[in-house]
Amino acid sequence: MTSAYRCYRLLGWSFTLTPARMILMALAAICLGVVAIRLATGYQYVTNLTDETPWGLWIAFDVMTGVALAGGGYSTALLVHWKKFAPVARGALLTSLLGYLLVMFGLFLDIGQWFNFWRPFVSWGYTSVLFEVFWCISIYTTILSMEFTEIITERIFKGFHKHIKKILPVLLIIGLVFPMMHQSSLGGLFLIAKDKMFPLWWSEYIPLFFLMSSFFVGSAMVCVESDLARRAYGHTIPHDVLRGLARVGGFVMAIYLALKAYDITAKGEWGLLLLGTMQSNLFLCEMVLGIIVPLAIIFSKLSKSRFWLMVYAWLVVLGVVGNRMNCVFTSMYTSGDYFPSIGEFAVSIGLVAIGCLVYCFLVENFNILGSERAVQRNVTKDNIHDLA
Repeated sequence: MTSAYRCYRLLGWSFTLTPARMILMALAAICLGVVAIRLATGYQYVTNLTDETPWGLWIAFDVMTGVALAGGGYSTALLVHWKKFAPVARGALLTSLLGYLLVMFGLFLDIGQWFNFWRPFVSWGYTSVLFEVFWCISIYTTILSMEFTEIITERIFKGFHKHIKKILPVLLIIGLVFPMMHQSSLGGLFLIAKDKMFPLWWSEYIPLFFLMSSFFVGSAMVCVESDLARRAYGHTIPHDVLRGLARVGGFVMAIYLALKAYDITAKGEWGLLLLGTMQSNLFLCEMVLGIIVPLAIIFSKLSKSRFWLMVYAWLVVLGVVGNRMNCVFTSMYTSGDYFPSIGEFAVSIGLVAIGCLVYCFLVENFNILGSERAVQRNVTKDNIHDLA
């Protein structure tokens, strides 16, 4: 066993320590340190947020982008009744659960007076879109946690396993309703910002755009997660399964593109695409690299190649990340008064690092990728440099 590869076991639990994971642990520690300062002192020492720019990196990336990327759970749940897609179900569930837990933590940090986090549970602001988003995300995260207990009870608390399996169909149905509500409602937050947003991003259809993009990016995230698991643990999902899943997302993406084109035509805004400004150029990049090029890949012979399928998946993921960041920053903040602080970057990067570490621990100790023993056999010196 080399110094770069050490598997620690304690009370039956195992965790592989590598240089990459040590870096992730350092990033997580820095994140938790900044979080402690933020909770003790407020925003002033760790963020550049102001009354004029109250939405910063934590809302744009940790919440808006995080909720979208975590959509792999509900989009895959719609398809797993086809046995063809069953091999990706557990990985998608874990990725989605971790994503939503980090989103909840990001929301908690973004509350000005964080010690009042409990008020939405008792103060019914039912006229607020944010109130609906808060409740839907909270309930859906709870549902995901309950679904994940099926996997947990295969190893511990085994007596509850049969009871959890009985209620899974009900949880699945409920788990399809709430994400559709809050994914669209996040877009609905921008409806009142018509005078603030660059016209190419504002639309009366923006709730539908947010919902559709969360669906097709879900299948792309499943492809990315599966490829990373293959590199790290030698767990290979058949190519035709990932390609079929991505093509389902591709059809939704094609409808999304057609609706975008219709919306721009109806508003007479095609001329804005050629202004040459930062906004118009970033919108073109978002649409061409994040939508048009991926569509050309997934519906051509290129998608038969694993390499090009991964190019498709990464372009879609980065395209949706760009869309959410553009909606929050590019479309509204033109004065240049705000740029994320080092503390904001540290928290966002650290949350991703925490998610990666928890993913690795769960994969190595529970039946996520098919078989614990199969996973352990594939963690060898030959592929240990890919572990993260």
